[in-house]
Amino acid sequence: MDKVKIIEVKQSVFASNDERADLLRKDLKDKGVFLLNLMSSPGSGKTTTLTKTINLLKDKMKIAVMEADIDSDVDAITIANTGVKAVQLHTGGMCHLDADMTRQGLESLEESDIDLAILENVGNLVCPAEFDTGACKNAMILSVPEGDDKPLKYPLMFSVCDVVLINKVDVADFFDFDMDKCVSNIKMRNKDAVIIPISAKTGEGIEDFVQWLADQVKEWKVK
Repeated sequence: MDKVKIIEVKQSVFASNDERADLLRKDLKDKGVFLLNLMSSPGSGKTTTLTKTINLLKDKMKIAVMEADIDSDVDAITIANTGVKAVQLHTGGMCHLDADMTRQGLESLEESDIDLAILENVGNLVCPAEFDTGACKNAMILSVPEGDDKPLKYPLMFSVCDVVLINKVDVADFFDFDMDKCVSNIKMRNKDAVIIPISAKTGEGIEDFVQWLADQVKEWKVK
């Protein structure tokens, strides 16, 4: 009996997406648009964090947001209420966005008139980390209730992120969460990751993230 022919479809899909992502980044660079890809598990506080961030930055730069979900437009409405342009991207059941999907969202935003575009990716710690969206930087939020061991369980997510926001520090006393252990676990996966403890509810640490983000946008535009 002949051996079954094996075709590495997954690898081919990733390679093709990586090429499109690199092209998207080049196009964004030419237009002077900085794209941030924000990832996390559901309920970590992405939209609340974005709202606080936008309110501190919207008078300093032009911002637009793409909200990715399997369904609903709740988050896009919340973001639009801050006064910035927002679009809802429905993934049709897919648990991530790739470079082509991201480009479609950017085109709907007319990104040539934007300094900072933010993609709030689908809530998931696995699939979004596997697909390069063409973003200039990747960010993720780990919330205290999720536990300090998440970097050990989802290594790829933490390894691809430039900045990790540890959210809900205001309730840390109510959970078995060790901040030092969490930081150590993150650094084990990504020694270069910037780690910023925050509370999207109280605003603690948000200004530190805003400063980091503003610096990234400025650097992207001048290089």
